[in-house]
Amino acid sequence: MKASSKQRKMALFLAASLLGTATAFGQAQPMQQQPTPTPAPSNKSAAPQAAPLTLESAPPPVSAEEEAAIKAFHDQKNEDATKKEQMAEEFLQKYPQSRYRPELYSWLVKFYLSKGQVDKMEAAGDKQLELTPNDPTTLALVGSTLPRAMNASTLDPQKRLAKSEQYCQKALDLLPTIVKPETLPDDAFRLAKNQTAALAYSGLGVVAFRRGKYADAILNFEQSVKLDPQPDPVNYYLLGISNEKTSHFDDAVTAFTKCAAMPSGLQTTCTQSAEEAKKLAATQLSAPK
Repeated sequence: MKASSKQRKMALFLAASLLGTATAFGQAQPMQQQPTPTPAPSNKSAAPQAAPLTLESAPPPVSAEEEAAIKAFHDQKNEDATKKEQMAEEFLQKYPQSRYRPELYSWLVKFYLSKGQVDKMEAAGDKQLELTPNDPTTLALVGSTLPRAMNASTLDPQKRLAKSEQYCQKALDLLPTIVKPETLPDDAFRLAKNQTAALAYSGLGVVAFRRGKYADAILNFEQSVKLDPQPDPVNYYLLGISNEKTSHFDDAVTAFTKCAAMPSGLQTTCTQSAEEAKKLAATQLSAPK
């Protein structure tokens, strides 16, 4: 099951929106979690003690050459994304301790997803999450893509499903803690959070579907299509199959019909599946009680 172009475009949009950037391939900084309030000291007369500065706590210095390199990356036009990818990879190789690594890995995740290069997307995502483990955007992107990209040759599929489930669930757990970027309007932020959640629920749905847990798949796919104003037809298709597997034939007809109404490579399949589900629903209705 390959990731659809619709899913990739939606993912790029929401990643850019959540990060407060103008374009999906623009400069991006990881989102910040809501800070945990620090309790006030019980002794009001006691002055707070400042933590001593150490070399270990200081950020790595940035050279003029490194600043010029990151500026060149930002200035590179998005129309030549392949050139920009090369610049990102060369930067990461030359400056392995740079403070700009999360931004570049985040960009590479979206680039490789747009190209359907799932292995490279996963590698870049894992490297970014080592640096910024609480980034719901990357967690949802990677977690929702991996189970779709599985096939008969996938090594250790259960391990892959477990990783996808962990990433998607963590993304959902983190979303309520995210601070809205100042430059992002409230409505756009709400939409971006919903679309990120929709991706995560879709990933959990595919995981449950591949495990044969169709009732769980239904719950997650229903949440995904509910949150996304432009649902992925793949989610409706898998929702239809899951309803068929649980003998909810009327619901299967509804899901397949919605899938068939969306322009995609699944239209013919969903139209045929809707007709088959209608026949199964009629048979179920006429069966003796």
